[in-house]
Amino acid sequence: MEHRRVELVIVIVLFLLGLVGLVVGGELLVQGASKIAGSFGISPLVIGLTVVAFGTSAPEMAVSIQAGLAGKSDIALANVVGSNIFNVLFILGICALILPLVVSRQLVRREVPIMILVSVLLYLLARDGALTAPDGALLFAGIIGYTVWSVVASRRANAAVPPESQEPVTIDTLRGREPRWWIAAAAVLLIAGVAGWLGWFQPVAAAVMVIGSLVFLLGRALRRDELALQLGFILVGLGTLVQGADWLIDAATTIAARLGVPDVIIGLTIVAAGTSLPEVATSIIATIRKERDIAIGNVVGSNIFNILSILGLSALVTPGGLTVNPVILEVDLPIMIAVAVACLPVFFNGFSIARWDGALFLGSYIAYTVFLILAATRDPAIETFRNAVLLVAPLLVATLVWMTIQGVRRQRAAAAQ
Repeated sequence: MEHRRVELVIVIVLFLLGLVGLVVGGELLVQGASKIAGSFGISPLVIGLTVVAFGTSAPEMAVSIQAGLAGKSDIALANVVGSNIFNVLFILGICALILPLVVSRQLVRREVPIMILVSVLLYLLARDGALTAPDGALLFAGIIGYTVWSVVASRRANAAVPPESQEPVTIDTLRGREPRWWIAAAAVLLIAGVAGWLGWFQPVAAAVMVIGSLVFLLGRALRRDELALQLGFILVGLGTLVQGADWLIDAATTIAARLGVPDVIIGLTIVAAGTSLPEVATSIIATIRKERDIAIGNVVGSNIFNILSILGLSALVTPGGLTVNPVILEVDLPIMIAVAVACLPVFFNGFSIARWDGALFLGSYIAYTVFLILAATRDPAIETFRNAVLLVAPLLVATLVWMTIQGVRRQRAAAAQ
């Protein structure tokens, strides 16, 4: 009995440490990314679409590639599709409820259409029942081209715009508020190195934190304080996010199992959403800090990265490619495309995501999760639920069409003035 109590205390501590890791990691990542955007003349939106989005997708990358190498194609593909649905409906829903989000015109006119196109491309490639190595090469080439194009276009667009006057973020300017950064970096280096060597930290998380600390210490030695601080924030933040998510998933899964929750429900809820926890933490913190371009760009960029890079690499490294489950092809992939398409009228309606839109997104994700659980457990209530969805779906479509028309009218009225 005493042994079980000790185990439960350890699990609860890990759960709390996981939450702390997500908050601290997200704070460091957002702060470093927003500052480095200004340093290199790159907009915060593009940083959110690339550096932040790619970094927070590290758990999805690890899960899908490991699943592919182990021959578990269902997990590799379902992880990406489920994460993309979760990112839009849950994360943007929560963020909009916290604070209405202003949407960049670039996001509506370029990035969201790209997200829709790559989602449709994935569906077309998967229709033959497999994602082969050539399919993977095509997808991965897409992420390389997209990243280069985004960064180059952003720098060109910002070249003629004078930077905002602001106090440079350096070790000296921060010393009064947060003294002795080199001691903190050395402590992170020691803790992450030892914990990684002993197996207490995930190897990837420990390695990224160690590299981030070394980058900072080396930059300080070379008197590149500002750049070193920003890069150190990003790398240590990413490592902390990955480790915090790992602790939180393990602890939540253990607690749910002890409470008698069936494995299938744990898998469809905790584990499926768990790999998106870095995106959740980063977008919520970015929203609170009013770095809204990073908050939205993180979600859209993660969805593009998940399809092009993660599934591209998974298809390349998996012998024989990834086998596509018919259920994913017939149900989840169309839902993922529908969710991506739904972003256009919501974003287009005044270039903002209001709290009402956030509630709509969040409610849709709850309905999707309930459907998954009922289908997995073969609950008789699935038929009643399906009929209710068929009744509500036309109303949602009509609402989205109405929002699009309203958005077009507003833009025409603004242009006429």
